[in-house]
Amino acid sequence: MDQLPQLCDELRRDIVKELSVNPGHLASSLGVVELTVALHYVFDTPEDRIVWDVGHQAYGHKILTGRREQFCTNRKLHGIRPFPSPEESEYDSFICGHASNSISAALGMAVASKGKRRVVAVIGDGALSGGLAFEGLNNVSSSPNDLLIILNDNNMSIDLSVGGMKQYLLGLNTNETYNAIRFKTARWLNRKGMLKDDRRKGLIRLSNAIKSAISHQQNIFDGMNIRYFGPFHGHNVKELVRILRQLRDMKGPKLLHLHTKKGYGYAPAEDYQPVWHAPGKFNAETGEIIKTDTKNKPRKFQDVFGYTLLELAEQNPRIVGVTPAMPTGCSMNIMMEKMPDRTFDVGIAEGHAVTFSAGMAKDGLQPFCNIYSAFAQRAYDNIIHDVAILNLPVVLCLDRAGLVGEDGPTHHGAFDMAYLRPIPNLTISSPMDEHELRRLMYTAQLPGKGAFVIRYPRGGGVRVDWQCPLEEIKVGTGRRMKEGEEVAVLSIGPIGNNVAKAVQGTKAAHYDMRFLKPLDESILHEVGRNFKKVVVVENGVRNGGLGSAVLEWMSEHDYQPKVVRMGLPDSFVEHGTVAELEKIVGIDVDSIKQEIERSLGE
Repeated sequence: MDQLPQLCDELRRDIVKELSVNPGHLASSLGVVELTVALHYVFDTPEDRIVWDVGHQAYGHKILTGRREQFCTNRKLHGIRPFPSPEESEYDSFICGHASNSISAALGMAVASKGKRRVVAVIGDGALSGGLAFEGLNNVSSSPNDLLIILNDNNMSIDLSVGGMKQYLLGLNTNETYNAIRFKTARWLNRKGMLKDDRRKGLIRLSNAIKSAISHQQNIFDGMNIRYFGPFHGHNVKELVRILRQLRDMKGPKLLHLHTKKGYGYAPAEDYQPVWHAPGKFNAETGEIIKTDTKNKPRKFQDVFGYTLLELAEQNPRIVGVTPAMPTGCSMNIMMEKMPDRTFDVGIAEGHAVTFSAGMAKDGLQPFCNIYSAFAQRAYDNIIHDVAILNLPVVLCLDRAGLVGEDGPTHHGAFDMAYLRPIPNLTISSPMDEHELRRLMYTAQLPGKGAFVIRYPRGGGVRVDWQCPLEEIKVGTGRRMKEGEEVAVLSIGPIGNNVAKAVQGTKAAHYDMRFLKPLDESILHEVGRNFKKVVVVENGVRNGGLGSAVLEWMSEHDYQPKVVRMGLPDSFVEHGTVAELEKIVGIDVDSIKQEIERSLGE
């Protein structure tokens, strides 16, 4: 027990040292070092289950559970995974790349175990604002279980947490004397055999009434018959061990509320928490972030989005911006700083972000709703039911579309084209470069355009001169990038830049389709009449995307070219750099060129 503070210091040093040279999610893992150590000290893992939410909290957990020597491979190709996964370790109870799923998954495990093992859900980093977390809490309160929920309350997601739950938690408190009395009373009643299930709910109701009288605040968790304990200081490892031991064998659902600080124990990360969520490489001794030279290099797509959105908003007073907890990540903070009354961070709540945007659109505003592609999967019903049926003018900007790199399969934006293409009333587009992104954004906010999707990747584009006049692009039109014969290569989005390099010096033609829906039928007629071989390249799953759309169109119009589809496979793609993954799945320049040469040879 006396060695635990030293272990925490060593674990924190390990995380800082490794992430200074191998970038990852730093601040969140530093904030739960003491909790991680206490959990593994008190509970019999992996027999007892610890279910992490938003898995970037779990680096300390990985190091403590047999992966210290391999931690230097974190997020690298074929190395340990960026987030917990049962496929990597028996200590990783569940997959956790997206937020808010820990309570539901842990409750399922608790019900399945029938009391044979202890189950703990650790939720934090703003994840309690997600709708699934509330659905889980609602079920926890009504299902027989002994689940322990630990609320890691650091008032942050990537940026500062927002919303009513944040304000509620800031004010939530319980008298320490009351907590101590209740602990002792509960132990005494248990020893006397008086704390049986048939009496438990009545005792909890009495406890809630006493607590309300003391604290003068209603407790939502107690009101749901989930016993609430806290808030407690989350960085005193010995105190955490004491509390967890008292709660470990307590019957019924309970919630332990801990106040922690994101980046705790490393001063630079404590002072600038959003920056140090994932800072890249840095000097571990000085805390200086090592910045790459961006002079004469292309802007990131998200920055072009952010500056263009502000430019459009200055021209169009109907434009508003919406993001689910990603203002910095998607660069909506640029507009947020200048127009705070016209930008809305709704917290980790993608479904709500879409329906909230639909409500504003219904009454005359023009929302730009920016969601990471992989997270937009959580808003699928909202896109169909609340936007598409009424064809409301919501511009859905899907950042991080396609392969995202080191964050791996939970974060690749692989499926958006395939799952959005069947939905009526949607215009679906993808810009090949930064100029095209600006023009598509301008087009999308023009009157009469309806529901409009723009997808673009993580990271930099190809143009240093990213600024250009804002001009309309006719919906459903592509462009011929290179004339050719025998083989036509069709692409959509920035992957077209790989195609442009691959077709150089060949006889192949290249078309940038721009729109997945509606397709440019004039281009497809041209291709169908003049080419016997068609290669379709996309940075999304092959099944259901542009290649499938081209095959369907050709069949319906009695053209019979041989169509080769190049895209992401029918399997989950691992983590690694984007260049490494493009090569693995076969959409890098060399792979495209080889397919063109093979087609020309045939």
